[in-house]
Amino acid sequence: MRAMRKLGFAAIAATVLVLAVPPVFAQPAQRYPTKPIRLVVAFSAGGTPDTLARMLGPRMSESLGQPVVIENRPGAGGAIAAALVAKAAADGYTLLATSPGFAVTAALQPSLPYDPLKDFTGVAPLGYNLNVLVVSPASGIRSVKELIALAQAQPGKVLFGSAGAGSATHINGERFRLAAGIKVQHVGFKGQPEFLVEVATGRIHFGVAGMGPAMTLIRDGRLVPLAIVAPQRATSLPEVPIASEVLPGWDRSGIQMWLAPAGTPRAVLNRLNQEVARILGLPEIRQRLESYDFQTVAGSPGDLDRMLRADIEKFSRVVKEAGLRPQ
Repeated sequence: MRAMRKLGFAAIAATVLVLAVPPVFAQPAQRYPTKPIRLVVAFSAGGTPDTLARMLGPRMSESLGQPVVIENRPGAGGAIAAALVAKAAADGYTLLATSPGFAVTAALQPSLPYDPLKDFTGVAPLGYNLNVLVVSPASGIRSVKELIALAQAQPGKVLFGSAGAGSATHINGERFRLAAGIKVQHVGFKGQPEFLVEVATGRIHFGVAGMGPAMTLIRDGRLVPLAIVAPQRATSLPEVPIASEVLPGWDRSGIQMWLAPAGTPRAVLNRLNQEVARILGLPEIRQRLESYDFQTVAGSPGDLDRMLRADIEKFSRVVKEAGLRPQ
């Protein structure tokens, strides 16, 4: 009887001990993060993905208790950064900050070193930025009609810049070319700031850029805005017409987003998603984004997965209609 009581007490003690220790598989998500988070930006400093990363990163560092280290890896329309993140450990410590260019690259390049859908999972959608068609003041061009007339007078000699072949800015330029029925030459750069400087100096005739990267040069009088590529006019440039007002059939959409390697724990994705949503809702952050005419979008990791799939399908149709060859 005494032996049986000892066994009973031992069993109870063992059960209490097991219940007191959390499951091993739950520990990483519960303790996350325990080291710095690497946020790889797919474009150069000054572009929209970089601007958003530098707005959100410091706030996340404060709330998560670990540094968010921003690392710019521009090139190949964002594919260089995407390939790097695709190969990273799926533990929530390496994330990709990218633009609609991610979906555009997937549509343009069938042989990427990663699968844009299978190798990534959504962290959070950030939102949409308005885009603007710009030229140099020295060009003397003050309207879309005048730019089209120049291209028609010099077929194949007018140059437009972008953040690289396969980037969203490249597709924006191609959409304008198709809608206008003109023949122009594309010149790719590492990012939006680089090609905007080239437009401002007059070495490149025009480009379609995000409002954020372009606004400083516009305010300084170094760029002339001709049209806003969006459904509605920009509050910061209310006098500038939207694309469809001057050229029917010319529009564009796509989302700024953060992604993680496929297989990242759902609890970690949800934690990051909640932090992004919280920070985007802060009054001071909302005010800064509004000054860029940036429209935030709320959504879960799963919502972003669906948005991304829809964007890739949409841009694939655009690539086919435009007759663009794989890069």
